[in-house]
This record gives sequence, C-alpha cells and structure tokens, in this order.
Amino acid sequence: MKLVTAAQMRELDRRTIEEFGVPGKILMEKAGMGVADHVIRIAVFAGLSAPVVRLLAGRGNNGGDAFVAARYLNEYGLEVEVLLAGNTYDIKGDARTHLDLMRESGVELVELPTTEAWGDELDDDHGRPSILVDGILGTGVTGPARDLASVAIDHINALARRALVVSIDIPSGLNADNGRAEGAVVHADMTVTMGLPKIGMVLADGLENSGTIECVDIGIPAEYVDEIKADCELICGSELEKLFVRRRRAGHKGNYGHVLLIGGAQGYSGAISLAAKAALRSGSGLVTALVPESIVSAVSSHSPEIMVRGAPENDTGSISAGFRNAWKDKLDSYDAILIGPGMTCHRDTAQITRWVLSETQRPLVIDADAINVLEGGAHLLDNAGGPVVITPHPGEFARLTDADISEVQGDRIGQARELADSSGVTVVLKGAGTVVSHTGFPVHVNMTGNPGMATAGTGDVLAGFLAGLVGQGLDPFSAACAAVYLHGKAGDECARTRTQAGLIAGDIIDALPEAMQEVQFR
Repeated sequence: MKLVTAAQMRELDRRTIEEFGVPGKILMEKAGMGVADHVIRIAVFAGLSAPVVRLLAGRGNNGGDAFVAARYLNEYGLEVEVLLAGNTYDIKGDARTHLDLMRESGVELVELPTTEAWGDELDDDHGRPSILVDGILGTGVTGPARDLASVAIDHINALARRALVVSIDIPSGLNADNGRAEGAVVHADMTVTMGLPKIGMVLADGLENSGTIECVDIGIPAEYVDEIKADCELICGSELEKLFVRRRRAGHKGNYGHVLLIGGAQGYSGAISLAAKAALRSGSGLVTALVPESIVSAVSSHSPEIMVRGAPENDTGSISAGFRNAWKDKLDSYDAILIGPGMTCHRDTAQITRWVLSETQRPLVIDADAINVLEGGAHLLDNAGGPVVITPHPGEFARLTDADISEVQGDRIGQARELADSSGVTVVLKGAGTVVSHTGFPVHVNMTGNPGMATAGTGDVLAGFLAGLVGQGLDPFSAACAAVYLHGKAGDECARTRTQAGLIAGDIIDALPEAMQEVQFR
C-alpha cells in the first residue's frame, strides 16, 4: 500500500469530493466508522470485557472523525466519553455536522477550553479509561503542537501506561511528511489512518510513536490512487493474501519445497534449530539442516521433523570448509538455501559463504554470521549464481557496507535501496520498521512487531521462515515482504498473551500458523 505525503492525501480527498462527487461528511462518516471498528477490535484483542473509551477531539477534521467514532461506539454499547480541546463554537463544517449528530445520540461532551481545565481534568481522573482515542491534530499540522493541543497530548501520554492508545490518521504532533515531532507527540499503540498511510509514520519519530498501522478505506477511487507516484509502500496483510494459494488435495511433501539450512557450531545449536523449525512452520515439505558433526544430536532433538546431516568441523567446532567437495553437486537439488545462523565468524565460514554464493543457482538467504564474514565485501554479492536475500540488522548492514550505524539508521530506506540497487539482491534491513528493498520495486516497510521481539533467536526464526517461503516458490521479494509481516504479526500475538518481556523466539514459531491463517482468510 502506497505511503503518501500530506499533500498527496489532500489531493486525493479533494478529487474524491469535487470530481467523484462524494460529500466530505460521507468521507468523515466512513473514517469514524473505521476508527470505531478498530477500537472494538483492539478491545477484543486485549481481552477488555467492558472497556471505557475516552476520545480526545481537536477542532478540525480529526475531531470530526472522533465524533463519528464516539457515536458508533456508543451505539455498540460501550461506555464513551469525549473531551474537546476548545469550545463547541470553534467547530465548523463537516466536523460540526457530526458533532451535532453525536450529541443527539446521547454521547456526553466535555469542553476544556483552557490549559487549567485540562489540568483539573487530569487531577480528577481516577483511571477510568481503558482505551484513549487521539483525534486532536491531523496531517495538515506542521511545527510543534501548541497550547490546548499540546496539553491534550500530554493528557493522553500521562494516562497511556494504563490504557491503550489509538490515534486517528496520524499521532497528534507528528509531521506527516518527515516523521519528526518538534514538540509533544502522542505515543500510540495503533494508528488508524485514512485512505493511505502517511510516509512520516515510518520515518524518524514515526517509527516510535505510530504503533501498529491500520488503514481505513474511505471510498477514494482506485484509479486516483493508481495515479499517485510513491516510491515507498507499507506492507499490508490484505495485499499478501494472494501469495498463499489453496493446497491441492492430492499434494505431497515434494510439492512444497525442500529447504537446506547451513549453520550451527559447538555451543550454538539453538540458532540453526530455531531457523529449521521456522522453515517447517512456513509450510515447507522438507527441511534439511547441515551442521557440524558434534551438534547433530542436539539439533535432531530440537524437532524430529528436521533431517539433520553432519559436516566435518574445524578446531572451533564450526563447519569446516572441507565439506565442499562432498556437497558440490548437492546444493542445486534443494529449492532454497539458508546460510549463517550460529555459524560463528571463523575464516572457514567466510570461505563457505563465498563458495555457496557463487556455486548455487538456487535462491539463497544469507543471515547472521554469513553476513558478518563478508565485512566490507558487499561487492561479493555481485558474484551470486542465483537470487539472493540478505537479512542484516543495522550493525551487520554497517559492517557489510563500511558505513556507520548512525548513518544506516538515519536513512534506513535510502541505505537499503542503495545496497539493493548496487548489488541486485533483495535487502531486508531489520529493526523497528523493517525495510525490504529490491531493484525495480518500491521500497516496502513493515510495521508489525514490537520491542519484545528484541530477544535472542528471533532473527533466526525470521531467516528460516523466509527461506521456507522461498522454497515453496514465492519470488524472493514477495517472500521477504510476507515473512517480515507475518513474523511481526506472530510476535504481536505473543506479546498479547505472554507480555513483551516474557516473549521468546520459540513462542513466535508457535504463533506463526495463526498469523498465516489471518492473512489467508481475511
């Protein structure tokens, strides 16, 4: 789904109203309905049996969306309260229409026209709201939030530790174009954005404050969207559905790919084991792990469905480069290959990685230590015999490209695009807002996932899952987009049921089927 600027979105709204003939109040109605729908979903997701929803409205169209949402939530039977940052006589146009409809439906509105009134409201609050909806500022605002808007934002953030926060269209205080917050900004758990996501949500402060991004179809004609030029897109579950086709009833394991994983070392059997199990969970028909002889039993015991092959090892317990003669004619018998998890950075690993890069014509996923041993050698990716996906975190990316981590993190989209264009590989730059880039495609950004996934082994799970999807016939770029989205989605489910702090990599593997089911049966 295209990521757009504030100006592009305004133009889409204008054309829809003036050329397509949809009144602005109808667009606002659809927007508010979408917000209400997602508030109900997040309440169910969080297990809230009788949530109290507090909506904070500004004086513009975002406030109008909040008025619509409040009316629908009230009709649904939830306890709803609306706080207005200003006076009702400040509300004009379509927002005024929906303010009147909301009040007619019986929803209570509290006017807070001064900073003192907001302070009194916070002092008197006894922790009642379980969901806070931010409808204070929209995409047209630039510069820092001021006056009433600023104190309303502070009100939300002060209560956020014990309530879920949903922002309408964009977190209030965030610049829709550059993702920067020059003053107070809402820290959202979810942003329900209208029509198309805004580019600022995946840049700078947007990554930290937007939370999960959900889009609402407000009726903008598809042909208008097609005419918008955007070189960056958000990965959305609705667009991944087509990648997962129904399996044939007479199908067998040979129809669903055989993946080879190369990795592991003494003391590092977990990484390759997690990757192999994740490859199985992707739907792979067969998974083989090639590991040092000394850890064959450890990897085999991790999951009996994995076929484990032993390779000669060097003096540090990692795979010896001497295994190559025996495997020279075997690599291309697999449908996809993953190399790197748990291999260590021994000089043999460097030889093996370069050899596999040039030797096989099969799709190759390069992860972890197999990236580290290519330090400063991004040019070596040019020698690949087949399609390649690399999955570096920012530190690995910086070592591979001889860049500073700050440089990488300062322009994640640009850095990933540059490496993809210069090397011809698919780049998966991991982290908050994982970036997927390949020449000829818009850069794609993923916003599923959460900080609880910053724990040992989650990268190995992603690499194995990705290799499994490629082995089933998905093109590497599509597989990469699907893998990062579903991996993050599974992590979000784990965080919900086990908390972020209690989440471990194995939990994500167990949650992958549910994440896949949600995409396949939307």
